[in-house]
Amino acid sequence: MSRARLLLALAAGAGVAALLVAERKRPLRQRTVPDMPRNIRNAALGAGCAVIVAAVEEPLCEAIARGNLAHRRGFAQRLPRPLRLLGGIAAMDYGFYWWHVATHRVPFLWRFHRVHHVDPDMDASTAVRFHPLDMLVSLPWRLMQVRLAGVSPKTLRWWRRFFNASILFHHSNLRLPAGLDRRLATVLTTPEMHGLHHSQVPEQQDSNFTSGLSLWDRLHGTFRERPGPGTFAIGVDDPEAMADVPLGHALEAPFRPTNDR
Repeated sequence: MSRARLLLALAAGAGVAALLVAERKRPLRQRTVPDMPRNIRNAALGAGCAVIVAAVEEPLCEAIARGNLAHRRGFAQRLPRPLRLLGGIAAMDYGFYWWHVATHRVPFLWRFHRVHHVDPDMDASTAVRFHPLDMLVSLPWRLMQVRLAGVSPKTLRWWRRFFNASILFHHSNLRLPAGLDRRLATVLTTPEMHGLHHSQVPEQQDSNFTSGLSLWDRLHGTFRERPGPGTFAIGVDDPEAMADVPLGHALEAPFRPTNDR
């Protein structure tokens, strides 16, 4: 590992640690279940996803990105050189917006994505609570996303850094200073903005899909403001949903019928 990448890794680790501390010092929502074993279950699911991403998704995406650069193909490669990095990241972010919408509207995809939403509390650990097979189900879309976005290997790496930082931040239970969350939400996805997406109310759950730039929700009419200062229940509106929270049941959940969609 080069010195620059080592410094980036150390900075990322320090940032995650600071976020974990901050969300406990300034909680946005009251917790409804104990941190343990909930955080351990979420971390275990996240570890399974990380293995599949590292072993399958990253090598395939990297190969496509090298082809994009070599053959000047895809959206970003058609932009002036100074705009390719930011344009490529924006294109990847936009593609992920549409994938997230699909996971809520296509029943087969929802079966896997639902594992993420049944978490009865929401914090940074929720950001990694996905069914490992979800990484394989999403793979064809991700490969098409990389190809059409035209990102280079460098841009792909920066998009991953932006994406990972964003999902940890907006899933966190961090209460930002008054007014800051709303101001940030004009550009980025924030904890309050994405918290509404994890509401049990279907109309609220089907909003605020974006994982990075809030522009996409505003552009397509899926942006929704928090409905006042009151609280709302996090999770899935299904009396049997709690049965799918434990690790074993979560892994089996996509293969059983659901009552919520």
